Amino acid sequence: MSQIVLVHGIGQEQESADLLEASWLPALAGGLRVAGHPRAADEVWRNGRPGGIECRMVFYGDLFLKPGKMGGAGDFSDLSSQQRELAEALGTEWLRRAEERAALQEDRDQAYRQLLALDETAEGREGWKAAGRPVLQGLSRLRWFAPSTMWFAQTFVERALIQVTRYLTEEDLRAEVQSRIADLTGPETVAIVGHSLGSVAAFQSAHRLTRELPLLLTLGSPLGLRTVVYDRLTEAKTVPHTTRSWVNLADRDDLVAAAPDLAPLFVDPYGALRSDWTLDNGAEPHRVESYLGKRAVGEAVADALG
Repeated sequence: MSQIVLVHGIGQEQESADLLEASWLPALAGGLRVAGHPRAADEVWRNGRPGGIECRMVFYGDLFLKPGKMGGAGDFSDLSSQQRELAEALGTEWLRRAEERAALQEDRDQAYRQLLALDETAEGREGWKAAGRPVLQGLSRLRWFAPSTMWFAQTFVERALIQVTRYLTEEDLRAEVQSRIADLTGPETVAIVGHSLGSVAAFQSAHRLTRELPLLLTLGSPLGLRTVVYDRLTEAKTVPHTTRSWVNLADRDDLVAAAPDLAPLFVDPYGALRSDWTLDNGAEPHRVESYLGKRAVGEAVADALG
């Protein structure tokens, strides 16, 4: 059981709970420190080791490994036709968000061109397959996804699309993730912190709790993706009934956080939800350590601990 339960996001299949804790905890301690809570910060992480506040990572990246596949994560050929359609829909939504609000004008222009190429209704076009511009290649051309090489970007995008799709469509996989969260959640748990896809899992786990949860903290969350994620949630579209405070934070340039302001989407009868997308994570807007080191995170976690 853990006081603070951490749930990672996409692309962590080659990591482990221990490695992720070693990167998340110093960042979380930094957020607590800048928020004016140095004692709590020291209790989370100090001098290269965790302190007295129990913080544990729920690791589920291994569930996405495919034996015999290069890199271990599999590819689109492993998905059913229905799953591929969902992955394509997710990728198209990311392109639309890039066109609307990517930090770089270059990315906004590129997203516009890629969406035009994928438009089945455009004159003279027969859809994304006939146009020869699959959504995977379209996303890979954005500098948001391609800070180094096209190959790296395409690999990352493919794995991201596959993992979100599989989590949303495979009940056994989803149940195993929920089971691992439940294994670390107990009466002493004051916060569940989820990043990226992990925020979806954290939201779902909060709905399953029968005891009070002082804080649900979601970072860079895709929960607001209407047709791809939001409409597929089997949980009520409300703040979880045992959750005292739900804080959702997003960088404006984080394309994974497709609808950063969740307030219009979830019923909140007691005013528990605070959704803020004014954070600035610099050149890596989706990076979890950049989220965790922010004052808003430290304030929310300190309040839950206090």
